[in-house]
Amino acid sequence: MPKQARFSFLLRESTMAQESPKSSAAEIPVTSNGEVDDSREHGFNRDLKRSLPAGLGLSETQITSHGFDSTKEGVIEAGAFQGGQSTQAKSGPVLLADETKNPAMEKLELVRKWSLNTYKCTRQIISEKLGRGSRTVDLELEAQIDILRDNKKKYENILKLAQTLSTQLFQMVHTQRQLGDAFADLSLKSLELHEEFGYNADTQKLLAKNGETLLGAINFFIASVNTLVNKTIEDTLMTVKQYESARIEYDAYRTDLEELNLGPRDANTLPKIEQSQHLFQVHKEKYDKMRNDVSIKLKFLEENKVKVLHNQLVLFHNAIAAYFAGNQKQLEQTLKQFHIKLKTPGVDAPSWLEEQ
Repeated sequence: MPKQARFSFLLRESTMAQESPKSSAAEIPVTSNGEVDDSREHGFNRDLKRSLPAGLGLSETQITSHGFDSTKEGVIEAGAFQGGQSTQAKSGPVLLADETKNPAMEKLELVRKWSLNTYKCTRQIISEKLGRGSRTVDLELEAQIDILRDNKKKYENILKLAQTLSTQLFQMVHTQRQLGDAFADLSLKSLELHEEFGYNADTQKLLAKNGETLLGAINFFIASVNTLVNKTIEDTLMTVKQYESARIEYDAYRTDLEELNLGPRDANTLPKIEQSQHLFQVHKEKYDKMRNDVSIKLKFLEENKVKVLHNQLVLFHNAIAAYFAGNQKQLEQTLKQFHIKLKTPGVDAPSWLEEQ
């Protein structure tokens, strides 16, 4: 072989050896327009998606291949599958919907708000006791509340004394009944004192009967006053406590807003001032509502108290007067006037069959 032909053969063989890794690794077909024909790559991706497990069908996988002469490595891009098209995930902050909030985080936020509110109210209470803080005062309403609390203490004292009287009267009636039975027994066994023991037995039994009637009136008085004091007045005082708590919160957030308004106004403090103004308005509306509720309840309580105590005081007076005057007829008439039914000792209430 001539030297020139041999040299050409060796040069062509060396060139093929250098180009063989590229051609064996990747082959890039070109269309007639000079554009890269990626139909083979799309076919490979389609076959790969068919071979994936069913659980991976929610996302579409796209594989981009590059030749060995490229400086980039193979990239696998994954995106959410929407109608056969892949959408690439965008980077950025992840926003959680309200439905996916963690309950523990919600509880932690509630605890944080409660702690902040408790701190503000405690600071307001301490400031008021030390004489440094100002408080909102409704003079007319505060006077009515003070009168109500003072009256409640006096009514509780009357209730306690009436209960003591009822207990002592019950013991006296029980003693009179036993004494009457003893006189009656002696009247049968002592012939020479038969009449004397008989008179005393009748007298003690009559006193015991009238005492039971008076006891029924006193117990009715006690039950009515107890309902007034421990239910009606107590319910109003519970509303008063809620009103006082709302007043403390209102003053606490009012003081907080005043302190912020006295400070500088810049980009950092303006959002805090706006938030404090919003919270102040919320607690102001709550305070006004509770003040209105207390005023209405105090008005209705006064009307109900006058009506209840008027009837009960008339009952108590008439029953006591008739008992000590020995007017049995008037005593029984008093109980009928207030629809009071006495329980007969030793007789149980009728069953539902007897009532039918």
